[in-house]
Order: sequence, then structure tokens, then C-alpha cells
Amino acid sequence: MNDISIITPVYNEEKNIIPFIESVVQVMNKMDKKYELIFVLDPSQDQSENIITNEIEKNSNIKLIVNSRRFGQPASTLAGLENSNGKNIVFIDVDLQDPPELIEEMYKYINLGYEAVLAQRTLKIKENILRNFISNVGYNIISSMSDTNIPKNVGEYRMISRRIANELINMQDTDFFLRGLVSFVGFKQKIIKFERPERKIGITKYNPYTGSIKIGLNGIFSYSVKPLHLITIISSISFLLSSFIFFTYLILTFFELFVFKYQFFVITLILVVSSAIFFSIGIISEYLARLIPKIKQRPIYIIDKKINFKQ
Repeated sequence: MNDISIITPVYNEEKNIIPFIESVVQVMNKMDKKYELIFVLDPSQDQSENIITNEIEKNSNIKLIVNSRRFGQPASTLAGLENSNGKNIVFIDVDLQDPPELIEEMYKYINLGYEAVLAQRTLKIKENILRNFISNVGYNIISSMSDTNIPKNVGEYRMISRRIANELINMQDTDFFLRGLVSFVGFKQKIIKFERPERKIGITKYNPYTGSIKIGLNGIFSYSVKPLHLITIISSISFLLSSFIFFTYLILTFFELFVFKYQFFVITLILVVSSAIFFSIGIISEYLARLIPKIKQRPIYIIDKKINFKQ
């Protein structure tokens, strides 16, 4: 059993793979710990697979999982987790915006009794202003809506113990929102801070302005029922407002004080009620969209091949 399993989802990252491997290997050699570096690859249009395969021939600690199609980062993360054997697991991106040097500090806190060590970004160097604003708003919404404490500005980069890893695997969550799941599991956790550097090579696979809206929505609807309560509140407000408009119109009409055509109030009434209905349907649809995969029980990911894994 390895001391540390490092799990890295990859998609079209041919220019980042070798610098990333060199950085990770340097850290692991310094720590002098048994490790495995698991790349989980969504089929790419570049040479990512060939590069990783070539690096496996040079370093037996490197392993590769290739998915049958593009399942996305959350599913790839779960695939790596379920095929890892480390006493501790690190989730890290390949673009070097998450400095591998932090792994050593994370490991020290794990040895002090923490079950999870989370890397929190205090500064995003040269981050897109609009994306940074949307990100902050999104984290605030998730924090206020979530039934669990999901720390702000904490991405996937973290180290967890095998104890937490086993709990995550047993959940079989179809969305696999790692940030929410680790917070949900609980146990003793530690946050360490770092300044996130800019991406030096390649471009992000997320929207450069909004990031991943899907992951953000998972943070809201997969870990909170508050939006459902919000439907009741909005429906009540809509009913009261509609009643107020209706009776106001009747009173003004009765006293012949109404100078506008009645269509104005009718249209306003329709808009208020219909907007509340559509908003409520939208919230319910988000929950249904997450229930359907669970009901169908389809696999979260499908593996095409595994390289350098013991059978």
C-alpha cells in the first residue's frame, strides 16, 4: 500500500503533463514516501495519452486510466479514487496552479491527526476580474444555501485520509461534488492557505468568465434543501402581492379613482404569478435532474483501459 496516492484528471493537457510530473516527483523524492501518480484521462484530441504512457515506462509509480468517453472532472476524480490504494489521497490539477510543493505540508498535518487538509486560495494572480467576481458570488451562495460548511475559495486540491476516502466511495454519489462531500463526511479537517499562480501553459477547460456553472449548481442543489423551502416563501409572497394588486384594483374601481386601463393590473398580476411559477419549476427541475441518474443507476464513469495497474 502506498503512503500517498495522487489523483489528477486530464483532458487535452499535453504541454502541462511533463512539467507537472517533474514537479510531483521532486516533491515525492524529497518526502521519501511510497506513492502512485494516477492520471485519469478523458479521451483527448492531443498527445496527452501518448505522453503519459511514455512517462510510465520511465517511472513505474505513474499509472493511467482512460475513460470510454468524456465524463468530466468529477467522474474522473471518482474513477481515480476508486482505483487508488494509498493511505492518503491527494486531488490536484495538472496545470500547476495547485503547487505540488504543498503536499509535504498537507502530509505533516495528516500525521498530526487531521483526516483532511484543504488548500484555500488567498489570492488568484492575474485572475479574470469578471470570473473572480462570479466565483466569489457563487461561493457565497453555496455557503449560505448549503446544509454543510463548504469553505470559500477551496477547490479540489486537498489531501484526505483513507478513512474519508472509504466514506466517499461508499456514498456512490452520482454528482461527486468533492468539496461538498468531504465537508459532509466531517471529521477533523485543516485549511492551509496559498497564493494561486496563473496558468502558464495552455488554457483552462472551464469557461474563462464563469468557470464551471455545473459544479456550482451541484454545490447548491446537491447539498441543500433550502431552495425547496424558498419555493414556499416565493409562492406566499407572490400570492400576497397578487392579492394586494387585485384588491387595490377593486377598491380604486369602486371609488372611481382608477385612471389607468384595467389591462395594466391584469398584466401585472399575470407577470407576478407566472414568474413565481416558472422560478419554482426551475428549482424543482434542478433537483429532478440530479435524481434521474440515481434512479436509472447508470455508472458514473466507464473505463476503457488501465495502464500499470496490478490485476
